[in-house]
This record gives sequence, structure tokens and C-alpha cells, in this order.
Amino acid sequence: MTVTLDNGRLVVTISEHGAELTSVQNKETGFEYIWEGDPTIWGRHAPNLFPIVGRLKGDRYKYRDKTYFMTQHGFARDDDFKIVEKTDTTVRLRLVDTEETRSIYPFHFQFDVVFRLTEQDTLGVVYAVTNTDTHDIFCSFGGHPAFNVPLESFGDYYINVDPRRKYPTAKLVGPYLDNNLEGVFDANQPLRLDRDDYREDAKILRTEGNPITFVLSKKAQSHGVTMHVQDAKFVGIWTPYAKDAPFVCIEPWWGIADTVDADGNIKHKYAINHVAPAQTYTGSYTLTFF
Repeated sequence: MTVTLDNGRLVVTISEHGAELTSVQNKETGFEYIWEGDPTIWGRHAPNLFPIVGRLKGDRYKYRDKTYFMTQHGFARDDDFKIVEKTDTTVRLRLVDTEETRSIYPFHFQFDVVFRLTEQDTLGVVYAVTNTDTHDIFCSFGGHPAFNVPLESFGDYYINVDPRRKYPTAKLVGPYLDNNLEGVFDANQPLRLDRDDYREDAKILRTEGNPITFVLSKKAQSHGVTMHVQDAKFVGIWTPYAKDAPFVCIEPWWGIADTVDADGNIKHKYAINHVAPAQTYTGSYTLTFF
């Protein structure tokens, strides 16, 4: 099942499966901003990552002396959410724990994803994790939206970052984070899209909870997307290196993959978020389409 939001100029489509944004289309021109999800290249559009971001060492972790198994990016992207609020321009989708989720993630939780489309052609996305358990829960979450970049002009697209400065970067070795290999991303100049830059996976900026804005467009700016991230810990930029994929992802993350030296205890996981009973932990970003 899908749900649509409409402000008269844009039509936004969201699937209840994974609470995934699947389409943002300009009603007048028909221009589609979101990747179509061709499974021969990458079969997703904009998955929501929860309760982990990235990969656990050996796809496993320990909690209270018990070992649990969980695959990359967690289970929320493959579960069905329920719509709990809906207007013409707003929808709140919710995932709660079940016996099945507790077999791999032994916590009671409520995970809401809220979409709000404004008259300024801005789509706000809010993540809210509420602890419905009697003790702390440990989680990460994030977005993974893929934006269409026409194949014939891929190298003509740029990403501008504001504030313009040098950002520390996180480095993955295989699927795991190595904090000894930190680098630098120089945002004083626009980043021109080049597939060779993603030979070793994503570029990951350490944004450390500070506001940051990304503008994806050609220099002529005929069409593009502005992403403003309010408080994420990291933002990844990614496109599949081995395939001529006509899209690029800009991914705000409130968490990251296990480090190469992780001990497997979820309480010790690098950049994990601790949420106390009855408390809600939130993160947000906006997308403005032009």
C-alpha cells in the first residue's frame, strides 16, 4: 500500500512497506526526483535504516550475555509500518516491536517516520524513536534517499556543501569503520560527481550533530534537490561504483557501522544512541525540490 501527499505542485508517494519514499514528481513537468528502484542496479528508493546503520561485525551483537543476529541497516526497511496520522500534506507512519523483532532486537520500541510537504516544495522527514521498555534501549537510525541523476550528464552534476569548510571523514575498511584512517572532505569547492570517488564505497562526512546543507544540481540548476540536515552525526554520499547507476544518495545517519575493533556489546557500539524509558530520541532533515 502507498500513500500520497500533494501540495498542488508536487506529488509525493510513500510506501507503507519500510515507510519508504518512492516518488517525488513535479505535476507540471512530470520530472521525477527519486530513483525508480530498478533491482538490476539497486532495488530501493530511499530506505529508512533502523535499529542500526551499516553492518555489525559478523552480523551479530551481544546484549545481557546473549548473542543476536541482525543484517546490514536493520529490519525497519523491510517491515510494514502503519499509518497513524494522515492529511493532504502530512503522514506519520509507525513501527512497533513484535515477537519477531524481539527475537533479533530485544527491546520494546516505537519508531515513527513523519513526512510533511510544505507550500515551499519542501519535504520534511522526522525520525522519532520512543522507548516503551522499562530500561534503556540502544539504537541508530538514518535515511538513504537516492536522487535521479541522468546517466548522460552524470559528470555534469555537482554537490555543494554549506558551511563551506573542511570536514573530517570516516573511513570504512570493507563494511567496518576504522577510526585510525580518518581523512578530510574539502567543501570549499563543489564536489563534481565522479564514479571513481566511490570505488571504496561511500564518502562519509563527520557532521557531529551540526547543521549542514547539500545542494545537488547541474551548474545551470535546471532541476535539483537541497537537503538540509539539522543534527545528524554523519552524512554519507554514495553511488554504486561497479554499475552505471543514474542516481546518487545523500544519507543522513544518526549512527554508523561497527568499528574494526568492536567488542560486539551493543552498549559499547560506536556512536550508538541510548534512549531512556519513556523518552523519545529524534532526528530530522528536509528536502527542497527545484
